[in-house]
Amino acid sequence: MSNFLSFRITAFLAIVLLTLSSCKSIEDLPGGDARKNPPDPKKRVKKNLEEGRGFRLDNALKGGSGKGGDFMFASANELWRASLDTLDFMPLSSVNYSGGIIITDWYSDNDSLNESVKISIRFLTNEVRADALDIKIFYKKCNQVASCKISQKTGSLLTELKKEILSKAAIYKKQNKDKNFKPYKGSAVKQD
Repeated sequence: MSNFLSFRITAFLAIVLLTLSSCKSIEDLPGGDARKNPPDPKKRVKKNLEEGRGFRLDNALKGGSGKGGDFMFASANELWRASLDTLDFMPLSSVNYSGGIIITDWYSDNDSLNESVKISIRFLTNEVRADALDIKIFYKKCNQVASCKISQKTGSLLTELKKEILSKAAIYKKQNKDKNFKPYKGSAVKQD
């Protein structure tokens, strides 16, 4: 019995030593050795960004390109804004800007409670053009017994919806362009 007890103690100590020896030193931990990192937080952030150990949310706004890529915020995307404005009367089920999709919930007006419509809009590009949107419209028709049939429809509603979104997006794009227009100081344009 004493051999078994000594074996267990030896095995336990070996496991503890292996565990402790595999621990990282303080220099390897995040934050590391304070002697090697600047105490000023702004300098630490700058050092981490130079080493690629962080991200900045304002990188896209400044026009820079970092490791994470450039992202345009939703308020600056004319198609996105126009789509949300066009669908503002419908409840939204899922909205994902980074995934480029808007899905409404089932909607029906008070006149036809047994018929509902659901719209999904997928953004294929940020450019304001006809092939930038993939719009799908689904109709759900139910009878009195709650047996429903769902079908995808194409036609005038799809065309009108796409036309409405694109025209609003074109207006937003023109407004942004006019707002950001700054005439060249050396030009003959008179400024007040």
